[in-house]
Amino acid sequence: MSRVVVLSWEASARRAIGLQCVRNHPLRLRDATLACSRGCVKVGGRYKSTTTNDTREVVTIGDVSMRVRQPKHPELVPVKYLPDPIPQTLIKQLRWIMQKDLLGQDVFLIGPPGPLRRTIAMMYLELTRREVEYVSLSRDTTEMDLKQRREIRSNSAFHIDQSAVKAALEGRVLVLEGIEKAERNVLPVLNNLLENREMQLDDGRFLMAADRYDKLLKDHSQEELDAWKLVRVSEDFRVIALGLPVPRYQGNPLDPPLRSRFQAMNIDPLPFKDHLEVLNAIAHGVPPDKLSQILSFALTLKSDEAKTLGLPDFPLDNLHAIIKILTVVPSVSTQRLLQRLYPYDVMLGKEGQTAVVDALKSFSLLDNDANYAGCLVTEVRLTGDSQATVQVKHGLHTHELHLAAGTLLTTNLTSGHYVNTHYHDQLLTDMMESHLVKDFCLIGPPGCGKSIVAKQFAELLGYHLEPIMLYQDMGARDLLQQRITRPNGDTAWQPSPLVKAALDGSLAVLDGVHRINPGTFAVLHRLIHDRELSLFDGTRLLRHDRYDKIKEENNLTEEDMTNRGVFRIHPAFRIIALSEPPVAGSSNQQWLNSEQLTMFLYHNMRPLSWTEELNVIHKLVPGSYDIEPVMRLTHKLRESHDSNLRSLASSLSTRQLLRIARRLAKYPQEKVYDTVHKACLARFLPRLTRNALEEELKHLGVNKPELLSSTEDIESAISCGVKEGVLRIGSTEVPVYTTENKMKVPDVLFYDNHQHLLVMEDMLKDFVLGEHLLLVGNQGVGKNKVVDRFLSLLNRPREYLQLHRDTTVQTLTLQPTVREGVIVYEDSPLVRAVKTGHILIVDEADKAPTNVTCILKTLVESGEMHLADGRKIVKEESNSTVSDSVIVMHPEFRMVVLANRPGFPFLGNDFFSAMGDIFSAHAVNNPDIESEMDMLRNYGPDVPEDILRKLVLAFSELRDLADQGLITYPYSTREVVNMVRHLQKFPSEGLVSVVRNVFDFDSYNPEVTSTVVRTLHKHGIPMGADPRNIHLAKEFPMPEFKFAGQWHVQGGTDLMGSDTRCPVEEKTLRIKGPVTIRVETYTQDRTDARSILFSEQESYWTLPLHETSVVKDVAVTKAAQRQTGHSDVIHIATANPTSLYSIDVRQRHVSCIDLYDIFPSMQYRPTIKLATLSAPMDHNVIVHEASSNIILNVNWQTGEISRIDSSSLLEAAAEKLIKNFRSPQGTFKMCSEFCEGGEGLLLFYKLNSQSIEVIHLASNRCHSVQVPVQLGSVLMISKDDWLITEAGNKRKYLLHHGNGDNTGYSIKPIEDSTDDLGQVEFCATQPLHDSLLSAALQQQTSGPNRILATRGSYATVALGLPDLDQMELHTAVREGPTTKLQSSSHVVYLPDTGQVVRAVAADHVPKKVLPHGVQPKDLSGYLEVCDLVNRRLRYLPVPTMGVARSSMYWFRQSGSEVGFVTAAASNDSVVTVDSNGCVRVWETALGHLQRSIGKWRGLIGEGDTGHLQITIDRDDMGKQATSPKHGRVDPTGNPHVGGNTWAGGTGGRDTAGLGGVGGPYRLDGGHTVHQVSEAEKAAVPEEVRRAAREMGQKAFQQRLREIEMSEYDASIYEKFSGNVKSQVKSIRIMLDSLQAKGKERQWMRNQTYGDLDEARLIEGLAGEKAIYRRRGEKEPEMGSPQQKPKMMQILCDVSGSMYRFNGHDGRLAREMEAMVMIMEALENYEQKIKYAILGHSGEGHKFDIVKVNAPPKNNKERLAVIETLHAHSQFCLSGDHTLEAARHAVNTIVSEDADEHFVIVLSDANFDRYGIPPKRFADILTSNDDVNAYVIFIGSLGDQAHVLMNKMPSGRAFLCLDTKDLPQILQQIFTSTMLK
Repeated sequence: MSRVVVLSWEASARRAIGLQCVRNHPLRLRDATLACSRGCVKVGGRYKSTTTNDTREVVTIGDVSMRVRQPKHPELVPVKYLPDPIPQTLIKQLRWIMQKDLLGQDVFLIGPPGPLRRTIAMMYLELTRREVEYVSLSRDTTEMDLKQRREIRSNSAFHIDQSAVKAALEGRVLVLEGIEKAERNVLPVLNNLLENREMQLDDGRFLMAADRYDKLLKDHSQEELDAWKLVRVSEDFRVIALGLPVPRYQGNPLDPPLRSRFQAMNIDPLPFKDHLEVLNAIAHGVPPDKLSQILSFALTLKSDEAKTLGLPDFPLDNLHAIIKILTVVPSVSTQRLLQRLYPYDVMLGKEGQTAVVDALKSFSLLDNDANYAGCLVTEVRLTGDSQATVQVKHGLHTHELHLAAGTLLTTNLTSGHYVNTHYHDQLLTDMMESHLVKDFCLIGPPGCGKSIVAKQFAELLGYHLEPIMLYQDMGARDLLQQRITRPNGDTAWQPSPLVKAALDGSLAVLDGVHRINPGTFAVLHRLIHDRELSLFDGTRLLRHDRYDKIKEENNLTEEDMTNRGVFRIHPAFRIIALSEPPVAGSSNQQWLNSEQLTMFLYHNMRPLSWTEELNVIHKLVPGSYDIEPVMRLTHKLRESHDSNLRSLASSLSTRQLLRIARRLAKYPQEKVYDTVHKACLARFLPRLTRNALEEELKHLGVNKPELLSSTEDIESAISCGVKEGVLRIGSTEVPVYTTENKMKVPDVLFYDNHQHLLVMEDMLKDFVLGEHLLLVGNQGVGKNKVVDRFLSLLNRPREYLQLHRDTTVQTLTLQPTVREGVIVYEDSPLVRAVKTGHILIVDEADKAPTNVTCILKTLVESGEMHLADGRKIVKEESNSTVSDSVIVMHPEFRMVVLANRPGFPFLGNDFFSAMGDIFSAHAVNNPDIESEMDMLRNYGPDVPEDILRKLVLAFSELRDLADQGLITYPYSTREVVNMVRHLQKFPSEGLVSVVRNVFDFDSYNPEVTSTVVRTLHKHGIPMGADPRNIHLAKEFPMPEFKFAGQWHVQGGTDLMGSDTRCPVEEKTLRIKGPVTIRVETYTQDRTDARSILFSEQESYWTLPLHETSVVKDVAVTKAAQRQTGHSDVIHIATANPTSLYSIDVRQRHVSCIDLYDIFPSMQYRPTIKLATLSAPMDHNVIVHEASSNIILNVNWQTGEISRIDSSSLLEAAAEKLIKNFRSPQGTFKMCSEFCEGGEGLLLFYKLNSQSIEVIHLASNRCHSVQVPVQLGSVLMISKDDWLITEAGNKRKYLLHHGNGDNTGYSIKPIEDSTDDLGQVEFCATQPLHDSLLSAALQQQTSGPNRILATRGSYATVALGLPDLDQMELHTAVREGPTTKLQSSSHVVYLPDTGQVVRAVAADHVPKKVLPHGVQPKDLSGYLEVCDLVNRRLRYLPVPTMGVARSSMYWFRQSGSEVGFVTAAASNDSVVTVDSNGCVRVWETALGHLQRSIGKWRGLIGEGDTGHLQITIDRDDMGKQATSPKHGRVDPTGNPHVGGNTWAGGTGGRDTAGLGGVGGPYRLDGGHTVHQVSEAEKAAVPEEVRRAAREMGQKAFQQRLREIEMSEYDASIYEKFSGNVKSQVKSIRIMLDSLQAKGKERQWMRNQTYGDLDEARLIEGLAGEKAIYRRRGEKEPEMGSPQQKPKMMQILCDVSGSMYRFNGHDGRLAREMEAMVMIMEALENYEQKIKYAILGHSGEGHKFDIVKVNAPPKNNKERLAVIETLHAHSQFCLSGDHTLEAARHAVNTIVSEDADEHFVIVLSDANFDRYGIPPKRFADILTSNDDVNAYVIFIGSLGDQAHVLMNKMPSGRAFLCLDTKDLPQILQQIFTSTMLK
């Protein structure tokens, strides 16, 4: 009996598995005949299937037929894969597979990414009712996953057959998907099974092919074969492999032996017609034209032209998803739907985006956004049974969506953590539409709100959210199933959170798709595409409808299905993936490739707009109105075209802005400037980026807050303490925590200091707000101590976790151990802290891989985390019950993460960049100078203060050098503390020897050592100094004091001999002002002058003078005069332009006030004098201009300036001058000897006048005194007595003020009986002490006295002056060349030591003083020190700093024969300032010098422990170097140490090598260097050294001949190369370190030896061997993006102006040095950085000087490059092509295939001459976002370059007017941008 049925595709499939029902629509197979039973009968044009009572059926495709058996395990047969209708293309492919199946051949379906290949395989298996064993291969797949895996049951291990073995035995089809993803050593295990159907199993069985087994069975019994452990492989066993073509796609290529065992078919996408029919079948109501346009667009992006552009494949297999959306929501934007499939605006660069947009235009698919703007979800109704009805509105259209929903029965359109914005409403609407058809992925920058939106989506649809953090070394087992042991020791498998979510119908959020390895993520393809999953324990998860069909058709119960290992995936289960945007063109961050595109629909989530973000912040943080300046900055950064600024935008994400808003709302006194710096960790930004940030803040009006000005202010600003159970740090208070676990509360030795207290107060503010903390800083800055002190004050117990590069996710959360054969997981400190509410300290977070530490993100953000043992950490708010599987997070749990700063030289992972915005970040710097001093005083209370300051200042500068990249190691406070502790314990130890404990690490690096030693010397640490190296000036005997005559003060009533009262007018001072002028501050360190040798000079500074500045005067505010502060302040006045410089000798900066507006440019030379005031006016300086008599009172700290106006006749003349400064109106003098008193007494008079103005600043009064003589000079003897010399006749008078009358002034003539004493130029205001006076005069003398100075004497003692009427004068008369000084000179009197110091010219000193009797040319003059007490003369040479300036001429014209000015300082020191602005401090007193020598020798450590020596006599090492030679060459290349045989050895003698003695030259053999001691080197005989030198010279000459370079050429090149050696070394060190990091070895897992892999402990218990891991250099996967070098083009300015003005500022020489630096630094780094050097001049915009792939290889070629630069500049035509050159470089460099592109333009800023608009040049620099372009101005006429700098984009322009700066600028560009 037979029956005939009409078959549809579904009926055919159901008929094949015994289902009796049929469907009415026909099966259209066209040329193919598909039928069941023995044949087909064609009835009425339809194909019909016949069947009989046979137990077998036949499937026929075209002319190929196959009998179909009834499956033993129908649950293993795929169902619901056959489509209706079946496209013709698929039928042909199914026919081919059937052919190969009949032939017994295994097949390989190869093709582009997507589910089509797998679908075809499953269609065939469904059609033929074949059972399937499916394996998704990944990089984690091992041999055991394919053959057999050991399991433990009842303490016994046995083998479980895996997929390949089960398929072979049961006659199933083994489907292997992802062949290219498996490691190369895995799949060959199947070779024999594929070829011969044989395989040896681990349990001893042997699989044998069916025909061979059957032959043996004929000759042997079944029992015999079983005893031999032979097992028959079914003749029905087949293998279908699915893979991608490699190398086009990423993965491993097929192993040739494996490939040869397959028959392959290329599975191309469906043809246009077939695909269009498929789409038409599901598109109800979608216009056919639109379908055609969409499909045409998709196929265009799959064309060869698209592949040429490097576009990823369009995911054609997902087109049905958006067509379904169009069917339900016809008003949706087609363009935006296509963007969900193919997010071109996120993953492609400019060129790719343009190509896609053009294709959209071609097919009229560019939509208007008007409809999209009105999208929102208006209603959500949960209908039960995991279903929801959602109403969405598109403009005027409303649509109803029937969606899968969660099991929670409540929904909330507005939750507390979510704020509605129009943009988010649109995004949620899009997500609802995507949820209708497929899983989707949210792409957005960190902190933009992806997690919040996903959470809101889940709440809307009643989903339970299952957050799953993905990380890089995550394995397939971590994603799907993890192996565990039961309490009895049995091994078992535990489902992952993802599998649990699939079974429970939860919403799984996969966070971090961009991090996980694509090869691992591929195991989810089948789950995402088909909703099916095969797990490691053999169980299968099926889509709900497939599960239900199998269950129904086979009459199976739920229990039956469970027993068969088949489980139902909940119909509501969905996946949302979260990811950061891919980096277009990047070799390692472009994660969104062709394969990933097939998995999801993608939604690009942009950062919020200004209005949206502000609305969110105001609603979530009420009262946060101070956030607007931060918002303005944030959006400016996000919209900036400057890559430096854009890189900061991620630090100010929405999440970070909310944190800032909460902080500002809680602490409104916070400064916005500090808040932004804290959020961006500005302290550790590259310099270019930091400067760009500062510029933007300045433009927005956010200025840096003023620093506290004094130590007292700092100390009073912040303190900490605990009082009555409340902790207060600064102004922040919090109750102290009560805990019973006192053992875990840290107790640390900590000395409070200002800077660390500021950090702790910041931490406390964030702690109060509930934030987790991140502390970032250099090593040794005190991060751990600060945290321990912080927790100690809070009384909070802690758990400590230290990370390292081998830290894994497992070790971060759990610590597995084996106890009695059972794997037991012990809680890590993290889990313990979560349970108990302790503070978790995560130290060295930057050392662990970022993909490991990112697992913390889930814990911090959502309060949830899955542990390896199956437990889950949840928040307290989740209302979860504590159980064995649930850990509820304690509400007091907090995390404090410590990390080193990102970047070089730490070479750790950039933790802040990856996860910084989920923590509240704090930068921990080394303490500032005063804070570090406070700390060190506690560690070393007995260590002298000056030693502490030397150390602090030296280390502070070394840290600055490290920040600039000039040295690599960032010296920290830890080293300073250790040195101070040593000095405290061993006070007799020399400072130099203690310092070596730190710096001996650098002793083998000459460049670093040079920099370090130079810095130590600068700050007075005499590293390397010889204690005998003392250079003091030679002493000469001083002439004895001889009686010279008397002065007699006359009495009487007439003018010539009487006491005459002077008319006096008393007035009130008029003060004009004040006005405030900006105080510029320049960093300028004090340089100690006693670093190598000891001399009278103590230290010096160099002022940042203007080129035309002239030093006019110097004055010192002594420490004793100051109200606050403990140091002198040196003030220097300059003219042309007029400025006031001030140096606090304890500080590291020079302040400058520009007085040009008050003293405009004059036609005469101004004479400016200074006078300092004492407390309370010690911050003020009097500035007096002698020609105009302008008197200014200048506050040198604040810049406030007042003009003093006495309204006298003298001032009337000055008033005129204010209006017209064209000519001097006479000479006014100022006497200021007593202005340092409390009154502020000043005298002013005009030469040849008869009036003196007496000003009392304290009382604001002025006396105008009229005298009866013409004034020649006025000298103050005491406060009330003044010596007047009459003009013309040099008669002397004594003017006395007082006698009980404030306005009483009387004048008395003085009768002078001395011989020609000469003009009195100076009179001391303080007497010599009686003991000093007696020593000077060599007789016991006491009484009033004054020291006078005249041109004809060294000094004159006036006994009785000013108190007696009769005075004796004793004079030391000048002799020899100093008989008569020709001009007035500066005289400094030092009363405490009895010295008169005078500035004298070189021709006024004894010839014995001059070296070889010849006047030196590099001296400004001499200081003549007259020691009155010891009667000695010394002459101290005052050198000229640098080249003598033209301003020296001004000194000559002003009547001074010397090129410097002088002033007295504290401790009887002398200050000099020369014409070049070099400020020097001198120590002249012999007693002081003796004490200083003792201290200096103490620093060196002379005689600290005596002479120590260890002598070891060795016969073999007693050999001496004898005769230098090259040595024999070892052909094996083996290293040799010692001896004198082999060339290229180390530590030997005579031969060429390294580290030895006596060899002729260095020869590097590439081996480890063994260095002989310096003593052995010094012991080499002189004749051997000479011979070695001669041999070395010969080798050098030979090398020159080899490269055809003359000695002359070599010397020329060396001039340029020598100047940049240290910079070249620094850059190469950084490149080496970067390369070392890039080649860092990776963990290779599944090894048979190495370190035990904790993740495979259970496999080890079960007896597997590949349970180890070891470090190795992992080869990149085939097809993975190549690591491309960076490309750099340098545009050299070789125009005529470079040559013309080279003599003016050395611009061409600087350019040539820069090129040498670049060429030498980048030699042998071509794989990392490729470069080209181009020239531009008046003759053209492009001259190839060095081509990209042809860098110079030796010094000769490099010399030719710089000679070309020089010659072109010399002979080229005038003109300028800078703009054209820059434009050409920016436009063309991108054609070079490189990772990044850089253009550096060198220019001489000569734009004005050629009419080049600066804005055009700026636009060119920023015209291409893919090119980092910079300009360096290396020359400038006037302020041209400064003007241009201000018009260039921030961070893109540099100014270099000094040779040494250019390499540093280039280095800055490298370190800030190219090497990040």
